[in-house]
Amino acid sequence: MGDSCCEKQIDVSALKDRQRRVLIQVLLINAATFVMMICAAYFSGSSSLLSGALDNFGDALTYALSLAVVGASIAMKARVALFKGLLIFGAAAAVAVQVAWRVSNVEVPIFETMGVAALLNLGANLLCLRLLYPYRNGDVNMTSVWECSRNDVMEGLAVIAATLAVWAFSSGWPDILIAIALVILFLRSASRVLRSAWRELYPRSAAA
Repeated sequence: MGDSCCEKQIDVSALKDRQRRVLIQVLLINAATFVMMICAAYFSGSSSLLSGALDNFGDALTYALSLAVVGASIAMKARVALFKGLLIFGAAAAVAVQVAWRVSNVEVPIFETMGVAALLNLGANLLCLRLLYPYRNGDVNMTSVWECSRNDVMEGLAVIAATLAVWAFSSGWPDILIAIALVILFLRSASRVLRSAWRELYPRSAAA
């Protein structure tokens, strides 16, 4: 029995170490992608790229927070997940303000810059998703990270779709419409993460 408990302790410790390594990797990937995306958004004038950049920034903060609570109590992980949900909500609000301005100042983004940045962004997002895949059904900390990463892939595909539509129609409206869709995606994701964290913190009120 003592051997079994000891072995379980070793397994849990190994799992925490693997989680830390993965979170460090996705943190660095998202930080680098954020810098690339924010530069591309500035030079291309794209709202959908800006939304992707803010998403990557939020994710980098999310992964840093997740890294800090690997091995912490369930309650602490739930509180951090609650904060992550608020971060996602904040990113959605920031993009919504920029989109509102763009609606009254419609310009055609530079689709070449958009395209290169969108492809690099999607590749980075797919890599993060692959790294996080084994932990998708883990504790509230890792599942919230998985939720962020899955949204990133959808966001990457959406930005590529916006790029193709801008090129095909020579219009800034596809870029704006995709940015609006991403705001809705962020809000839904924030809602899921917040509900999950709330259930962990207050299981009785959630059940009621």
